[in-house]
Amino acid sequence: MDEFSFKIEEEVAVISNGKGGWNLELNKVSWSGRPAKYDLRPWSPDHQKMGKGLTFTEEELKALKEKLNELTL
Repeated sequence: MDEFSFKIEEEVAVISNGKGGWNLELNKVSWSGRPAKYDLRPWSPDHQKMGKGLTFTEEELKALKEKLNELTL
């Protein structure tokens, strides 16, 4: 079994600040040496721990952006 690893290649945005310094962040992350994808999840202040999240290819993120732009908020 391959060892799990990750590398945050680009910190894109902090979406919100949470308890204990954990932030909901959008980053570009390489998982287990694979090409980086956009990733939305909570991270600890030192980026050593993470919560559950969502990972998007560039095409998926573009499609989501288009749909979000259609919303009336």
